[in-house]
Parts: sequence; structure tokens; C-alpha cells
Amino acid sequence: MATKKLMYVLFGILALLAWVLGPVIPAGAETMSYKLYSVVIKSDSFPIGDVEGHDVVISVRSAFYVFPNEVATAYAFGIRDAIKEAGSFSQYVTLTFPDGSTIIRRDQGTRTGAESSYTSEIIKGTGRFEGIKGTHTAKSKYLPVEKWEAGPKVIGEGTYTYTLPSK
Repeated sequence: MATKKLMYVLFGILALLAWVLGPVIPAGAETMSYKLYSVVIKSDSFPIGDVEGHDVVISVRSAFYVFPNEVATAYAFGIRDAIKEAGSFSQYVTLTFPDGSTIIRRDQGTRTGAESSYTSEIIKGTGRFEGIKGTHTAKSKYLPVEKWEAGPKVIGEGTYTYTLPSK
């Protein structure tokens, strides 16, 4: 009788842990971490004029991502609303791998001076990433702009957490 009661208690604890911890990490979730280097290809800045240093910037960036076992390139199209280089930004990023597979995500983040952090929703994948669902987080540092550059270079790192449909 005591053994049966102990089994029920253990089962209850396991069920509670599964309920609490289950949503934290989706079953079968995979992660891909990387380092990146990004440059501005084109940028237009529009002063707002309400306070000193307030502008809206529309930019196109190119990036090189280094994963543990492969590399990928990316293009980002974004908009930033900032006062003296600090503010919010939103961008769409298309990551392309050597086999032609892609991941498209939408970033939402903040920039404070020379650093930014952002989270992303993965919105589409092609090739081996067809049907991908998940999120992305990253942190970046902005390097000083040279007079010949359209905008600041960025170095950073991040992680994709995702699931793929079963094959």
C-alpha cells in the first residue's frame, strides 16, 4: 500500500514538472548559435526636428554569419527611430545558406549608444528550413563609422531556437 501511494506521489511530481517546464523548451527544439559581421550598404536619415538629434533611419545591411559548422550570408532591411543614436528598430532579415536554404525573420530591438539587443520571430524558411517555427535573440556592438561608410559596422552574436516539421 505504501509503495502504491509513493508511486502516485512521484507520478504527481513528474506531471507537475512536465506541466511547469514543458512550455519553456518546445519538444524537439533545436538551437543554432552564431557570430556575425554586418555592414551598411545603403542608408537614408531623416531628421524629425522635434528634439535635437531625433531622426528616422532607413537602411539596408549585408552580413556574414559564422555558425559552428557552416557560414551564411544575410540581407537586412530596417528602420530605426532614435534620439542621439539610442532608440528602437525593426528589421527583416533573410539568411541564406550555401545550399540555398533560407530563414526569414522579423527583428524588434533597442539600441543604446554603441550596443543593441533584439528578439525575433522566425516567419519563414525554405529548403531544409521549410516549415520552421521559432525565435531568435541577439546582441550587437556598433563600430565607429568611417567617413567613407554609409553607416556603422556591427559585430554580434545570437541564437536561433526552432522546430522543424517531422519528415
